[in-house]
Parts: sequence; C-alpha cells; structure tokens
Amino acid sequence: MTRDYSQLFPAQSGVQDAKHKPPFLNTLGWQPHFSQQLDVSELAQTPPVRIFEVHRNGLHILGDGIDETLPPRRDATVGDWLLFDRDNPKSSRVLERKSLIKRRAPGTGREEQLIAANIDTAFIVTSCNQDFNIARLERYVAVAFEAKITPVIVLTKTDMIAEPQDYIDEAKAVSEAVAVVALDARGDEPESKLADWCKPGATVAFLGSSGVGKSTLANALLETQAIATQSIREDDAKGRHTTTRRQLHAMPNQCLILDTPGMRELQLTDAASGIEDLFSDIADLSGRCRFKDCQHETEPGCAVLDAVETGKIDPARLARWRKLVAEDAFNSATLFERKAKDKAFGKMVRTHVRQNDKRK
Repeated sequence: MTRDYSQLFPAQSGVQDAKHKPPFLNTLGWQPHFSQQLDVSELAQTPPVRIFEVHRNGLHILGDGIDETLPPRRDATVGDWLLFDRDNPKSSRVLERKSLIKRRAPGTGREEQLIAANIDTAFIVTSCNQDFNIARLERYVAVAFEAKITPVIVLTKTDMIAEPQDYIDEAKAVSEAVAVVALDARGDEPESKLADWCKPGATVAFLGSSGVGKSTLANALLETQAIATQSIREDDAKGRHTTTRRQLHAMPNQCLILDTPGMRELQLTDAASGIEDLFSDIADLSGRCRFKDCQHETEPGCAVLDAVETGKIDPARLARWRKLVAEDAFNSATLFERKAKDKAFGKMVRTHVRQNDKRK
C-alpha cells in the first residue's frame, strides 16, 4: 500500500480537525522549509528522517515507522533531516538546513565541527555567579545571529543571590535585539518564562558552559528527570560535564529540546555577519569613518574612536569586537585554506585515476 504523503505539504492539505493528532513527522519538527525541497515521488522512495542523537558509534534517526542507527558521517549533525536510503544508508541525502551552529574544532587542527542543525531558538544559558562572562555571551550570540537563529539569554540560579538586577543589566547590554530572561531553573519558572519560544513543532537548544543549569532547565520543560544533572564545584562555580552527547528530547507539547555538552571553547569561524549584527553600534559608526578600511585603532577621523572618547562606546566592548573579528578572520582563512588543499588533492587523485584507466 502506498503511503499518503500529502499531509507533509501544507499548501496541499486541507484544514485538519483540531482534535486529531498532528502527522508524526510534524512532531519531529518537520516544516514547510523541508517539504518545499522535495516532491511526493521522492518522499515515497526515500522517506525523511531526523537525526535525534549523535554519538561515537553513529547517528540515531527517527522517522515515520523508522528508528535506526546510521554510520557516523562528518557532513551531518543532530537536528539534520535526511532522505533515508534504505538500500544504501550512507547515501542518505542531507536536506538544506534552516540553520546551522558550527565552530572551529577544539585543538590545533583546522577542522570545522558541526554542532546542531535546524534550531529555531538558542537559549544561551549562564548563571548569576562566577560563571557569568560577557565575552562568552557575545560569542554565543554572534554564532546564533550568523546561523539565523533567535538567541535568548537565560540567567539561572537567581535564587542564590539577593538581587540579580546587575547581571540582568549586563546581559541586556550585549544586544538590544536579544531578550534576557532571569529565572530559577527549578520549579515552574522555566515553563512559564520560556513558553513564547517553546511552541509545538519548534526546536530549541540550550547552549552554555557546564554547570549553568542547561540540563535542569531541559528537565523542567520535559517534566521528567530524563537528563542527568550534577552540582557545581563550590570553589569556582564551574560545572562538571554531565551531558556527554547531543540529543533531542520531546516536550509534552511536541516542542523539541536539544541538550548539549558544555562548551567553554567556542572558536568562531565564518561568523562575520553575526559579529556585525552583534556589534551593530560599531558597524553603524564605521560608515562615518574618514577611511573605508578604518581599523578603529589610530586612524584620524575615526568615528568609532570618537565614540569611545565621548563615552558612547565602552572601550572594553571595542576590544572584544577586535578580538572576535581577528579570531573569525584567522579561523575562516585557515579553514578555507584546508578546504582548498583538500579540493586540489581530490582533483589530483581523480586525474591520476583517469590517466591510469587510459593506460589500461
């Protein structure tokens, strides 16, 4: 019997009874962005599946009647949608993403690491203690802006201090375009204060360092204790790695939550537009500088330096901007160089193979 895939195409589907359950793929986060890339015949041959978990041994995928593990692959990550090729699983095609969070992989290599795909909202979590770091928040927000994901700064552990307003004010200074929510991760506050972003069919992610309460927040929204948690170290408020893999979980209302391991090292790459969006005040002033290629260091007629002198821009903010721009430029260049070398090597191998075939 041929399955009816018309329900996956909202433009072709009629209005459904509100009492009916949504199509199964919709509960996995299926959206028009993905259905518009396909036709019905393609769906019948290679059904869509979503990567729900990434671990060392492979990719755990879920679909309509599908629950399997595929071999690991570098071009796919948690949250990705694939067209599942049953005959040759390695050839399953990755659908064009709505969003992608990536970073330069930790260490001295030049590799790029995919963190998560098709996220709608990124809850950037930090706590009201020694973990709070404005520069780290800016990094996460720049990554979210670059990926076209809505960032929301979430301040946790408000129950452990008398007055969290100073932390709230500092977080709001990151960007006027980013909402800031302060809460106690335990109890009912996460559900009520984060409800605007946790809609049915949406996918949200908790990002931040270990020990800031990401797993506690996720458990509160899931209404379970499915994700293990640990207390922070008392001497420096740093957390221990509890979450060890990236995995999606479903809320009772069918919003999907991605819980991620803590990341203290978030090297930016290909994030120039995200940095510009984050530091829009500096970007706007740059257009008034005397020189188009002004670096805002010692150049005459620099509108940005004038703003620093008059107190309109915090010199520490300008210093953080310089650091992120330099880091992104370096990482992007080295990754581009690696890709160019890999491409040239691949071309050389193909040429060598063709020449050998001709000799035969």
